[in-house]
Amino acid sequence: MSNLLYRLGRSAATRPWVAIGAWVVLAVVVIASSSAFGRELDESFEAPGLDSYRAAELLAETQTDEGGITAHVVLEAPDAAAQLAPVEGALAELPHVLGTTSSVSPEGDIALVRVQYPAIEHLDASDLENLKDAVADLRDESSLTVETGGDLFFAFEEAPTGLGEVAGIVVAMIVLLIAFGSFVAMGLPIGMALFGLVVGVTSMKLVTYLVDIPAWAPELAAMVGLGVGIDYALFLVTRHREHLAQGMAVAEAAGRALATAGQAVIFAGGTVVVAILGLLFAGIPFVTGGGVAISAMVLVMVLASVTLLPALLGLAGHRINGRRRRGDEGPHRPSTGWHRWGAHVTRNATAYLLGGAALMLALAAPVLALDLGFPDDGTKPESRTERRAYDLIAEGFGPGANGPLVIAVDVAQDRSVVAPLAEAVNADPGIASVAEPTVDLDAGVATLVAQPTTSPQDVATQETIARLRSDVFPTVLDGTSATAHVGGQTATFADLGDRVQERMPRFVAAVLVLSFLLLTLLFRSVLVPLKAVVLNLLSVGAAYGVLVMVFQWGWAAGLIGVESTVPIVSFIPLFMFAILFGLSMDYEVFLLSRVREEYRRHGDNTRAVIEGIAGTGRTITAAALIMVAVFSGFVLGSDPVVKMMGVGLATAIFLDATVVRLVLVPATMKLLGEANWWLPGWLDRLLPELDPASAEEPVEVAVGPRPLGS
Repeated sequence: MSNLLYRLGRSAATRPWVAIGAWVVLAVVVIASSSAFGRELDESFEAPGLDSYRAAELLAETQTDEGGITAHVVLEAPDAAAQLAPVEGALAELPHVLGTTSSVSPEGDIALVRVQYPAIEHLDASDLENLKDAVADLRDESSLTVETGGDLFFAFEEAPTGLGEVAGIVVAMIVLLIAFGSFVAMGLPIGMALFGLVVGVTSMKLVTYLVDIPAWAPELAAMVGLGVGIDYALFLVTRHREHLAQGMAVAEAAGRALATAGQAVIFAGGTVVVAILGLLFAGIPFVTGGGVAISAMVLVMVLASVTLLPALLGLAGHRINGRRRRGDEGPHRPSTGWHRWGAHVTRNATAYLLGGAALMLALAAPVLALDLGFPDDGTKPESRTERRAYDLIAEGFGPGANGPLVIAVDVAQDRSVVAPLAEAVNADPGIASVAEPTVDLDAGVATLVAQPTTSPQDVATQETIARLRSDVFPTVLDGTSATAHVGGQTATFADLGDRVQERMPRFVAAVLVLSFLLLTLLFRSVLVPLKAVVLNLLSVGAAYGVLVMVFQWGWAAGLIGVESTVPIVSFIPLFMFAILFGLSMDYEVFLLSRVREEYRRHGDNTRAVIEGIAGTGRTITAAALIMVAVFSGFVLGSDPVVKMMGVGLATAIFLDATVVRLVLVPATMKLLGEANWWLPGWLDRLLPELDPASAEEPVEVAVGPRPLGS
């Protein structure tokens, strides 16, 4: 592979406009095809096999409209009932509105209008904008306090974006400028990553022909893609400049950079993709779709790194070194500061291993209190109308009014069960009230809307749902042909949390095994991959622990704009594990590739570890700072879900690039000694020869640098 990459890099750098032109054509084709033939992204959170999914299927067959989504419009006035007629009339005239229902609080000062829409596939963001405009007109025409919320906002409201991403890119530019001391060297990784980002994001509507992609996936894919794209380019540009410093010609330096660091990029990207595709084992369609979207983005970044970036390096020439003249770079020397650090850690390996492991385990300990759920409108800032509507509904109608349970009953063969079932549900201690049942005779489906006594994210609500399914329904329906299923958003997210907890062990095992096998193939060692897997688990566990401390326990939550404690979103642990495990393997591959290069040269394990740290410490630190900056930018948003991803990813990358990669890895490798590179003979014969770092001198290239004029 090293020779293939060497030829590819040298060719792209020699004829840069061919590679750049190919990427421009590809971008035009992707953008045009996506606009002309792309399919809309999926807005649903469905998971076949769940009880709530079966409820949704039954409701979709009825004419009761309960299978659609709703919006809430809340009025507050001394005599709210007198204000209902004009409000309902204005809302009923909006496009796609199927009807409205209203209720007034016992005190008469709060009124709730429930606006019914069809299923989400028949709607788009314009429906939310129409509702907002209508409510704004109502506010202008009266002195009413009017707030809005509900499923329609959850489906289509997009938290303000742009500031966080821009801030992350600005920080990345500053880090690159400091690391390289050249505007050209800084601009190449940023430009390549942004170009890859455009191609990757626009391709999502085409990927939907293979698998449904969730509507929120492009933002998450962009978060990961931007980080890895800049990181991969950083490693390649660093190695390219090292070769230029040795006096090589531009094309030669680009070829050798791709032959060495390019292999690490490919295997690091492959590890990320393997880890993220482990989401297939979760058995949740929208999670699988999100994983495919992120994997596609990472693949685009890898391809851009090994084809587009060498062309840009060739085009930049020696200008990549700023004002320094050609030939002034001098020989490349590893950082003496990092060399001293590596030597210090290896001399005190036992102490650093114990201290680093204790710190990571302490940070990971809160994961034992992990509470999966879903933040509702009550967790949003008070500046948001959804939060104010939530509070008014809870005040006027009780906390459970914000998350009604929609019970679908299949009564095609026995309609006599509806009344006794409604009575039994109403008698449950966790239910405050049950609306009058509706029965669709043609569909053979009865609908009961039950209001819990507790809020949607309260653990007691989940217990009520479980009790209805395990106790109440069987008591009434045993011996009949009728079946009942609890649906609605509250039940759906409770079910998703249960599904995640059920599938998490299988998913984690799959990712660990696949990553271990890939690293065994790459480094031809047993202990190195095993160590990498264990240490990466520590990084992920510490990130989970920080999430619990910040979002569940509220530690320093106010500093990032979180106004109340919230449960961890049910599917975030899955995505975080896949993404973080893959990204942490990036740094593992880059560091160990360099360590193995040095070890193959002289066979001294301790010296190889120190030189590996010296050769990559600065670059890994810069790469981690960039990744942390990109992920931290998402903490600036107002959505708790996005904040969770930003906090979790930034924390894990920071810990991985500091405590793990620069402390625990050198300490463990020093203590393991020559055993690091042990591989059973029978396994050595089975594995194909893949050398991640032997290309410092490709077979077809003469040993030693070429003259400057070559």
